[in-house]
Amino acid sequence: MENKESEDFYAKLKIQLADTSIWPAKYLYKFIVPSLGPQIAEIEHIFDNTGAVITNKVSSKGKYTSVSIVVHLKNPDAVIEKYKEVSKVKGVISL
Repeated sequence: MENKESEDFYAKLKIQLADTSIWPAKYLYKFIVPSLGPQIAEIEHIFDNTGAVITNKVSSKGKYTSVSIVVHLKNPDAVIEKYKEVSKVKGVISL
């Protein structure tokens, strides 16, 4: 269940997205995950069949991986829906 802080964040994000983009639009997600573990595959699975372009970059010491995802979405609600799905993946930092 979402807490009040998360609800407020997503409400503000929805307003910002609606004000700054013409929908449908491409959206860039950026996540940081541990390089070893299932998180990269889990995130990629969330974006399966969406036409997303996913790019991974391993940190200089190899401990973390940056996952960048560009995907065409229909509205701010679709953006937030994906953030909520990814937030269920353990150890993910959303940027």
